[in-house]
Amino acid sequence: MTKHLKASAGVLTSSSMTAVEPSRGEHGAERTSQAFERLAEPFRREIRLYCYRMLGSLHEAEDLVQETYLRAWRGFDGYEGGSFRAWLYRIATNACLNALESRKSAQRFLPDQLGPAAAAMPDGAPATEVAWLEPYPDSQLEALADDAPGPEARYTAREAVQLAFVAAIQQLPPRQRAALMLCDVLGWAATEAATLLGGSTASINSALQRARETLARRYPEGRPREALRPDPAQQKLLGRYLEAWEGHDLDGFVALLKEDATFSMPPWLQWYTGRDAIRAFFAIAWQSCGGLRLVPTSANGQPTFAVYERGADGQWLAHSIHVLTLEHDAITTLTAFIPPTGPQLFEAFGLPPVLADADGGSAHHA
Repeated sequence: MTKHLKASAGVLTSSSMTAVEPSRGEHGAERTSQAFERLAEPFRREIRLYCYRMLGSLHEAEDLVQETYLRAWRGFDGYEGGSFRAWLYRIATNACLNALESRKSAQRFLPDQLGPAAAAMPDGAPATEVAWLEPYPDSQLEALADDAPGPEARYTAREAVQLAFVAAIQQLPPRQRAALMLCDVLGWAATEAATLLGGSTASINSALQRARETLARRYPEGRPREALRPDPAQQKLLGRYLEAWEGHDLDGFVALLKEDATFSMPPWLQWYTGRDAIRAFFAIAWQSCGGLRLVPTSANGQPTFAVYERGADGQWLAHSIHVLTLEHDAITTLTAFIPPTGPQLFEAFGLPPVLADADGGSAHHA
């Protein structure tokens, strides 16, 4: 993309120069800045989501959005018209592909992708060297410029943001991942994707076919189960989940799980499947827990809780982010992003590192 990027002809005006009469060049730079902002800002959230799906990391996605917009600003003089959105996606795609190429691994993972379910308690230390998938706050999905995919899309917007789906596409080679994102998620035609990625339409269709075959092994029915917004019965289930965790009610918690439910806890490699195995894990894990407070939130279009743990000094400290998958009246998957990863995610969810009012009963807001 570097051939499309030219140095900006001017600089943004500074408030420190208001006492000086702006020059014609400064007026021009200001108009250029305003024109760029008017065109680019409506797409910032969807570009961030695209980068997240490509990279599997909320923090990396934010960095790549900044890089995309910096490249776009520097190359704005060379923008020759046409779809500004497509132009931004071309820059963002190249930035993502370059970032993935520079990584030690182009993939991010959840624990169930790295080995069989565990039968014993974890030992050793968390696998912080693994590139773990991160959750995506639903607050950043609000007010997207275009969250309705085009007519060519195979997945709905809510399907394509679920944690399990993002984890699955992380296993695709970067170019296949980009082709699938552009065509099957955003709904672009293969000819449009070929123009953006370079190469022929046939090469894009070939990449799509291989990507779809990989996903078909994960989703034999051809698509993930859509995570609908919780109905009234599921809202009650979520309330019981909160009460069980805060009350260390092991029986109450396990009763909410589907018989073949799974539990994972990145950055630990161990994960567990089935009510009995999950019960056995928490029967031991909760023995060393001083107390918990849960704050409802949402991530990846799924019910989510931010969990605070009471420290030795009595403060309620950021501990983990729980992302739940529901099926009818039961929990099928619980992914808990625990320390040291979990506390680092709270800021992105707009949550404080210390819950000052937990004992006042006001922590349970949505």
